[in-house]
Amino acid sequence: MDFELSPSEKAFRDEVRGWLKANAPHDGDGHDMETFINNRRAWQRKLHEAGYVGITWPEEYGGRGGSFLDQLIFNDEMILAHAPEPINVIGLGMGGPVVIAHGTEDQKKRYLAPLLSADEIWCQGFSEPNAGSDLSGLQTRAEDKGDHYVVNGQKVWTTLAHVAKWCMLLARERKEANPRDGLTYLLVDMQSPGIEVRPLVQITGDAEFNEIFFKDVKVPKSQILGEAGKGWTVAMTTLLHERGTLGLALATRAQITASELAERARKLGRGADPLVRQKVAQHTIEARALQLNGYRAVTAVKRNGIPGPEGSILKLMWSELNQRMAETAVDIGGPASQVGDGDGWKYEFLRSRANTIEAGTSEVLRNILAERVLGLPRSR
Repeated sequence: MDFELSPSEKAFRDEVRGWLKANAPHDGDGHDMETFINNRRAWQRKLHEAGYVGITWPEEYGGRGGSFLDQLIFNDEMILAHAPEPINVIGLGMGGPVVIAHGTEDQKKRYLAPLLSADEIWCQGFSEPNAGSDLSGLQTRAEDKGDHYVVNGQKVWTTLAHVAKWCMLLARERKEANPRDGLTYLLVDMQSPGIEVRPLVQITGDAEFNEIFFKDVKVPKSQILGEAGKGWTVAMTTLLHERGTLGLALATRAQITASELAERARKLGRGADPLVRQKVAQHTIEARALQLNGYRAVTAVKRNGIPGPEGSILKLMWSELNQRMAETAVDIGGPASQVGDGDGWKYEFLRSRANTIEAGTSEVLRNILAERVLGLPRSR
């Protein structure tokens, strides 16, 4: 594997680095949700105007026409610059790619441009109270009414549902012997009558996630993505993009966190403690291994054109590593970590508890790796 960037890739990296140095905001997102949304939306529009949104998307759909490695370079530079994410991270990482892969030309023309510009925010409606790890057990119904569906059911853990215009909804159109059959993938207007969104307050005090209730919600058949009854295939494309693009960005973030731990230990006079040194060294090694696996995933994308199940390795490794690093950070700070905001690490510790659940539980990811990467038989 070649770890060196080509001259054009180095030029792109330098271009992005210079632009972020001049333009990245560093004044925070405010303390209320409305300010946060407005600031992040404005930031995405600025990125879009500069040509840094939809980097891998075809130019005819408003993208840059770049490679997956270009996207990885951009993600790395964003993290290194401590620049905020664009608001439409779900739409950019999953919604757009799945529309490009499975949508009609009319759908691509309708949905992609406002997604890139952050005029329309997207959310993902997959998980349910009784169908999270086993997604095929979902119970939300889409009843065929001729030219439209009537949707009834509930989704949960839906990020950005409270501000989203569109929801990528997986619903059951009919019962089949195989529960993965008979599912239909719909793009639902979140402003439709019959939709109720309720925030879920987390241990951090934030409310990133939501419950969505659908009661007799009409969805035109023009908003089916892919084929009716074959939504499982479209959903798998969505999840491959989620775990692939997410995992690659997290690999760089892990290395930065490991270096921040070393600096924290030195700052608090714990740098000579052998137990602290051992933990920080172990985290640094694991973060580097995570990055190398990221390069392996990039190679797979170059070969196959889309993220593969290898991306699940990255998400799994990062989730558990980030929890351990947050624990180490709190240990280094001692009782002071529990006072006030604990230099920000108290929040990071509390937030990290969700890492092994969100975007695929560690148990589900291990099953995916066992079955699709190692070729082992299904356990159930």
